[in-house]
Amino acid sequence: MASRGRAPDKRDRILQAAINVFAEKGFFVARVADVAREAGVADGTIYLYFKSKEALLQGLFEESMDRVLVWMRELAASQAPPSERLLAIFERYAQFTEDEPRLAEVLTVQLRESGKLMAEIASQKFGEFLQILTAIIEDGQRRGHFRADLRARTVARVMYGALDELSLSWVMSDARWALSAATREVLDVFLHGIVAGRPVLGVPAGAELITAEPPGPGATKGEDATLPPAPSPAASAQGRRISRSNA
Repeated sequence: MASRGRAPDKRDRILQAAINVFAEKGFFVARVADVAREAGVADGTIYLYFKSKEALLQGLFEESMDRVLVWMRELAASQAPPSERLLAIFERYAQFTEDEPRLAEVLTVQLRESGKLMAEIASQKFGEFLQILTAIIEDGQRRGHFRADLRARTVARVMYGALDELSLSWVMSDARWALSAATREVLDVFLHGIVAGRPVLGVPAGAELITAEPPGPGATKGEDATLPPAPSPAASAQGRRISRSNA
């Protein structure tokens, strides 16, 4: 998680090690000693930067969300129409998930397992995330692009919920289906509903979203083949552990 253009310092190494360990072992099973071993530092060194394992998870969340919010603000401030700004945010969020799958697992799976931590640290960052979406939706309502009878904040929450669910499904899936295309499809549903005859944003009619893995046994061509595969029933609450080779 080091900034571009400089070598990772010890704190960065610890954060990256925490991503690997939490994604592999799960937050509650992982120990500070595991993170120290992964980072190549003494156990006590961790406590020079983070007072506890919970503080380490908090640091991961806050730094990651700060990065997300930077590009969200930039995209939201553009002069593009509201629908295009929303599409840009959806696609960038998908790219963030695809680029950093282990971090995405920590943020979508492991953070959920710590309800207390979520309540303490997540509300402010998620609140700003929602506010950016809300402001774009309100702009669209003022311009007459979006329905004015809907509460913008409620629409923003539903949009975030859809993004979060897609990311969670992608992280837990064995197949690396096209997350960016799926996010465009979801936004198209928000903007146009499910009325027949409208093309998906940026996706040719009939295009399949599965790109890296063939359909599983029993899959059929057509509508069902384009949907993101559901997580395996055997998947645990902690989610699929992403192997080091996929990091």
